[in-house]
Amino acid sequence: MQVSSLNEVKIYSLSCGKSLPEWLSDRKRRALQKKDVDIRRRIELIQDFEMPTVCTTIKVSKDGQYILATVVTFEILSDDYSKIVFLHNDRYIEFHSQSGFYYKTRIPKFGRDFSYHYPSCDLYFVGASSEVYRLNLEQGRYLNPLQTDAAENNVCDVNSVHGLFATGTVEGRVECWDPRTRSRVGLLDCALSSVTADSEINSLPTISALKFNGALTMAVGTSTGQVLLYDLRSDKPLLVKDHQYGLPIKSVHFQDSLDLILSADSRIIKMWNKNSGKIFTSLEPEHDLNDVCLYPNSGMLFTASETPKMGTYYIPVLGPAPGWCSFLDNLTEELEENPESTVYDDYKFVTKKDLENLGLTHLIGSPFLRAYMHGFFMDIRLYHKVKLMVNPFAYEEYRKDKIRQKIEEARAQRVQLKKLPKVNKELALKLIEEEEEKQKSTWKKKVKSLPNILSDDRFKVMFENPDFQVDEESEEFRLLNPLISKISEKRKKKLRLLEQQEHHEKEDEEELEGKPSDAESSESSDDEKGWVEEVRKQRRLLHQEEKLKRQERLKEDQQTVLRPQFYEIKAGEEFRSFKDSATKQKLMNKTLEDRLKIEAKNGTLSVSDTTVGSKQLTFTLKRSEQQKKQQEAEKLHRQERKKLRRSAGHLKSRHRRGRPFH
Repeated sequence: MQVSSLNEVKIYSLSCGKSLPEWLSDRKRRALQKKDVDIRRRIELIQDFEMPTVCTTIKVSKDGQYILATVVTFEILSDDYSKIVFLHNDRYIEFHSQSGFYYKTRIPKFGRDFSYHYPSCDLYFVGASSEVYRLNLEQGRYLNPLQTDAAENNVCDVNSVHGLFATGTVEGRVECWDPRTRSRVGLLDCALSSVTADSEINSLPTISALKFNGALTMAVGTSTGQVLLYDLRSDKPLLVKDHQYGLPIKSVHFQDSLDLILSADSRIIKMWNKNSGKIFTSLEPEHDLNDVCLYPNSGMLFTASETPKMGTYYIPVLGPAPGWCSFLDNLTEELEENPESTVYDDYKFVTKKDLENLGLTHLIGSPFLRAYMHGFFMDIRLYHKVKLMVNPFAYEEYRKDKIRQKIEEARAQRVQLKKLPKVNKELALKLIEEEEEKQKSTWKKKVKSLPNILSDDRFKVMFENPDFQVDEESEEFRLLNPLISKISEKRKKKLRLLEQQEHHEKEDEEELEGKPSDAESSESSDDEKGWVEEVRKQRRLLHQEEKLKRQERLKEDQQTVLRPQFYEIKAGEEFRSFKDSATKQKLMNKTLEDRLKIEAKNGTLSVSDTTVGSKQLTFTLKRSEQQKKQQEAEKLHRQERKKLRRSAGHLKSRHRRGRPFH
């Protein structure tokens, strides 16, 4: 037995699994059940419930005691199986009684469907003809046929309340006839009504299914996959439901307790609300469907498909199990209490992306993969084998994850220490201690609490960026923070314990074994009174460091003085640099007044009185010999260019109207 769920509606497939032949002994049956899981889980409601080839029609008798499955169309005339009529493909009609074959006759054209009108004992046959043949069972002869406007008729049905006869045509119409007057009383154009804005139709919709419910409701199925729900008082459908597969509708059934309609094509059975059209659940068998039968007043469902074995499904939401298999209710209740029985215990659901990761896309369409919804089902053993080949370290990763989970559970029982940032750990620890002391103080309600830097986003970079790391060995820090007492030493000791704790935790995660050591208790802070000695100690250390730096600088200066210096003397400029430096040195030794007088004599500086009464000072920069030579060369070059330049004043415009200038 397999269990599937859609929209939280459980569907139990009772026909899955292998069937055992009758000639097997009990010993061999028990041996097979031990070896094969499918045989052990199977539930055989009806023995040998299968056909030699395939089944096309399946029905339940009115008393609910008999289930009939055939390869032709048939109708049960009595409450049990004592009176049955079969319609063959070769135009023959057979009547069977409880003992077997009773009578055989023939109709003029090939028949496709027929219905029994109980008040008049008439059989109505429709098929490859515009006529509807009537066979009266009381008189034992054919009556005048009903002449329809259609070229051919596919299906028909008789309303059990008022006896209205309806037939579905190949032109997509439904013709309704009154058997009492043998005249047509209504015509519905279902082909035009089935075309909606969302539907894609490539051919003319024909009527493929027809079913009455009560006195005024009728459901019509088309060959393009639409189901139209009609009220007989209107020619417009109340609701149009599209299966979205484009396949002909095989059968339509009504479920009155939940106001549901069960419509089926060759691929899927859809159950939807007849008032809103909202999907309730759906069922997609392995093989193509030919017919569906709903057991009356229960949740049992039978299907005839393209396989010898008939399908049996139980849906507890639709109703209870039939009386002859009432144990299914207890069985399903136990399965509901035990959620371990999943849809496919021996299969794994994979998507197309999972198949690409496993390299199994070439198996799509093969028996190893079964298409379901948006993915596939594959054997769980094959899945584990392929996954082990693709990722051979999967077991090691699984083992590490399990061990890591156990370590995390053990850590939860220890004393939890606050995690410190990577940057400025000592400052963060100091702020945490101050925050704890503030919370423990009794006067905290009287003082306005300031925001904590650790929780402020404006200062989070201070504990993340290494560029903001406080250098405690720098001179500025030691001058601004001379009180590095035993409090900071104890804080550093606590910080080392925290780092050791984190180191042990990292080792646990990397090695997946071992236990971190517990933090030791810190010493008391009663020795904070020796801050004076600490200040003096820091001052002495700073003086010693400054003295060592001065000694190092002095040694470097002595080495530079004693080191010989070499100068390069250019030709024609002997001792010029020494002379210039000597004159500059003498000039610098004089006073400002003397230097101004010397500059005035040289002509580089001039002082004059203005009309307002203030002084005006002008000076000219000194030029080197090289600059003077360059200036003279530029002056000569400009004069030569001026002599060589020719004037262009003798050129006149030759432009005339209508002719371009050349």
